[in-house]
Amino acid sequence: MDRSILAVLFLTYFGVAFVWPSVRVWRQTGLNPYVLPSSDDAYGFVTSGFRFVLVGLGLYVVVQAVWEDIDSLLGTLDWLAHSAARIAGWALLIASLVWTVIAQAQMGKSWRIGIDQKNRTSLVTAGLFAWSRNPIFLGMRLSLLGLVLLRPNVVTVAAAIAADVLIQIQVRLEEDFLLKQHGATYEEYVRKTRRWL
Repeated sequence: MDRSILAVLFLTYFGVAFVWPSVRVWRQTGLNPYVLPSSDDAYGFVTSGFRFVLVGLGLYVVVQAVWEDIDSLLGTLDWLAHSAARIAGWALLIASLVWTVIAQAQMGKSWRIGIDQKNRTSLVTAGLFAWSRNPIFLGMRLSLLGLVLLRPNVVTVAAAIAADVLIQIQVRLEEDFLLKQHGATYEEYVRKTRRWL
């Protein structure tokens, strides 16, 4: 039963974190907020990596919902497979979903998937963004940790590590862009607000 709940929760997170905010911004502004490139530079590499990891994790959570033995084939990390880790995993998944929904709402029309070089957006510094410069990416990191605690195997650990590296690169690309776009205002924000928490 909890395998099916995990699949539903993961797919809900994906919809809340990426699909719904994109539809909302498109309806409000007429702009496509999906601005990830397919180029051969660092930004394009990060984009391709994110697609690979998210599709792979999506397939994994769907398959694990219907095939109970998949984890044993994927190298289960027995030292992490205990009830305290599972409770923490569920708590992280639920908390990260709520956290992400709040951060998405607070971004409003500034929400983008990627770096929008064509349309200037406002710098959001209130709400969760007053505590973290990257609350949505922080939510993603927490959800990946939650998944590892619930399904501790080589695939979930590898996906979490790969995603975290990609997130670290993407955050720095976005920081460079925001500094160019907002200048001293962004510098002041960086001085007052930590990257994560």
